[in-house]
Amino acid sequence: MKALIAAAVAAAFALPAFAQQQNLPSAQERAENREKVQEKLPTAEERAGNRREVSKSAAGAALTTKVKTALASDVGMKTMTNIDVDSADGVVTLKGKVDSADTKKRVEAAAKKVDGVKRVKNELRVEKKG
Repeated sequence: MKALIAAAVAAAFALPAFAQQQNLPSAQERAENREKVQEKLPTAEERAGNRREVSKSAAGAALTTKVKTALASDVGMKTMTNIDVDSADGVVTLKGKVDSADTKKRVEAAAKKVDGVKRVKNELRVEKKG
């Protein structure tokens, strides 16, 4: 009786292992799958380009944040709600509405003072309240 139970237990453990072996891909299929995956992966040159783009975007975002902080400090938070700041390669673009020509000049001057700003494109529009 013990021998019969032992044989049944051994068979129960052997069946899943046998079933797994039957589902494994052949060496040729594995090689083909590797080739397909390699085709989809970016090349070293593409990865380097991606890193440059991410770095460039991060630098632009950091500069934009520095300019916005400077404007909020120098010009005031109330004015900042109407000003959009964008930056790329050290060029800061200011867009939006301000209430006076003096404010427009102050905003541009504050942006120019920020470290990393090469040039400021002042596209702000003066619109009088009232």
